[in-house]
Amino acid sequence: MAKYTGPLNKLYRNYGVTDLSNRKLVSSLRQNASGQHGAARKKLSDYAIHLNEKQKIRLTYLVNEKQFVRYYNEASRRKGVTGTILLQLLESRLDNIVFRTGFAVTRKQARQIVNHGHILVNGKRVDIPSYLVKAGDVITFKAGSSDFIKTVLSSIDMAIAPAWMTVDKEALKVTFDRIPEREELDPELKEHLVIEFYSK
Repeated sequence: MAKYTGPLNKLYRNYGVTDLSNRKLVSSLRQNASGQHGAARKKLSDYAIHLNEKQKIRLTYLVNEKQFVRYYNEASRRKGVTGTILLQLLESRLDNIVFRTGFAVTRKQARQIVNHGHILVNGKRVDIPSYLVKAGDVITFKAGSSDFIKTVLSSIDMAIAPAWMTVDKEALKVTFDRIPEREELDPELKEHLVIEFYSK
């Protein structure tokens, strides 16, 4: 699959993804789809509704189609509610954890921080954004990264650490205590539509 290099804000608007790149302006951003006829009401087919929700979740976590299918296949193999497991896998990504804990303004910036080798998991350098963190893992920053991360932190005034992680911002340390429960995750995501999409 080719990598999309166009403006992400158009995709976000088309699929209803909240762009947190400027958290102070989120409430004032246009919520209708992009384009001349973006504000027009359209009756979507069942297929379009399912597809749009899949794209919304995929874009929220910044994973491509091939990756997303792998997560779905892995979730369907595990015991439990497939949709919940799918979201838990996405939430366990290293780039998502860096974003959730407030060490990056956006997931895109979090991915860059990981790619550039700033992150240590249990003392070992990990530069793969899709790395799945397990309960009990400790995330820290390599020596020399602290000044850069503190600069990022100074621009964040709305970051709230999730209940399933322990964050020490002074020590720049995160402990992934446990896998989050479904009720702790974004209630706007309708993962059952994704399951129905792939089940057809």
